[in-house]
Amino acid sequence: FMDLKTLYRQVIMDHYKNPKNKGLKMTSPYHLVHLTNPSCGDDIQVEIIVENGIVTDVRQDGKGCSICLSSASVMSELLIGKTVEEAKTIINDFYSMVKGEDLDEVKEEELQEAIAYKGVRDFPARIKCATLAWKCVEKAIDEVESNE
Repeated sequence: FMDLKTLYRQVIMDHYKNPKNKGLKMTSPYHLVHLTNPSCGDDIQVEIIVENGIVTDVRQDGKGCSICLSSASVMSELLIGKTVEEAKTIINDFYSMVKGEDLDEVKEEELQEAIAYKGVRDFPARIKCATLAWKCVEKAIDEVESNE
């Protein structure tokens, strides 16, 4: 039997070592957003495609700490196939969780593997690491929507 912290650590390390949706396409219709977290040296780029109100692809790449890079991987997997509205809800729930707010079970389930970052709330300096890729994707969604 593993305690939750161990399980969460395994999720984080797995996504760090075997990142999903890694590598940018750099072609239209991908929309790219690049953000950095100077305090930790994290440097993340996220590309998305939104078609008919659905996030059909999310690509991520960058360099940084294990929390930042694994979170980008988890985020990319979680948001592909979601409507823009669902994606925004999940992003905001993720922010709430890492800031220490308690989510109901339904919201926690919707976060799937992203729940592994719940412990970040105890390390305020790491909140930026965990949320950087999510800030990228949020900005990309906003930019795509304002261009439509």
